[in-house]
Amino acid sequence: MANELKPCPCDIGDRFDYGGRGQEVQVEHIKAYVCKPPASTDKAVIVIHDIFGWQLPNTRYIADMLTTNGYIAICPDFFVGQEAWKPSNDWASFNDWLKTRDAGKIDKEVDVILKYLRDQCGAKKIGVIGFCWGGAAVQHLMLKNPHLKTGVSLYGVITRFEDKYSLQHPTFFIFGEKDDIIPLEQVTLLEQKLKQNCKVDYEVKIYPGQTHGFVHRKREDINPQDKPYIEEGRKDMINWLNKYL
Repeated sequence: MANELKPCPCDIGDRFDYGGRGQEVQVEHIKAYVCKPPASTDKAVIVIHDIFGWQLPNTRYIADMLTTNGYIAICPDFFVGQEAWKPSNDWASFNDWLKTRDAGKIDKEVDVILKYLRDQCGAKKIGVIGFCWGGAAVQHLMLKNPHLKTGVSLYGVITRFEDKYSLQHPTFFIFGEKDDIIPLEQVTLLEQKLKQNCKVDYEVKIYPGQTHGFVHRKREDINPQDKPYIEEGRKDMINWLNKYL
């Protein structure tokens, strides 16, 4: 049956029991989660959520981790009030759901958030990270937004932006070796195309044995075999931001 209930292959992983250290704010038409370090800084990172939306505790955990490393972190609702995907949804309906949530059509929201970071938070150097849907959005932004200095795309769905490789800013791509959603041949093709077309610094890294979402959706305390790669992915992300912001 075409409409039988299919589970989502992009499973939510280990849902963190995490409240967050930041606060929710309203920035024009966008709700956002913001966390600021105790010491003042002019460095900020926009965190682009995955299909499970801006309120997923796992994503806020990463935003707070950025703050402990000295960054203002903001995770806006890039679905702008539309419902996030639920694991219980019928996977067969995913493409229809995605049509109204295009990772390549967030420029207006990004401009609003950039203005907020500059005017309200004193940010001068701004980068972006994103997971899954948000990872694809990072690639889109690195192709065109002049106000962002760097980006980290974590298991960004490559097929969303095929044939677009002329990045304008240094970009780090993180992938899992065992990702059911992003096969390794897609990653290999991405590397080849970047080599041919990209004039700025970039890196593509594959983490052994890791599945989709490993950096933010796996808890290192209950996945001892994955812990080194979860920690390495997070450290690599921070090091890349430190290098370019």
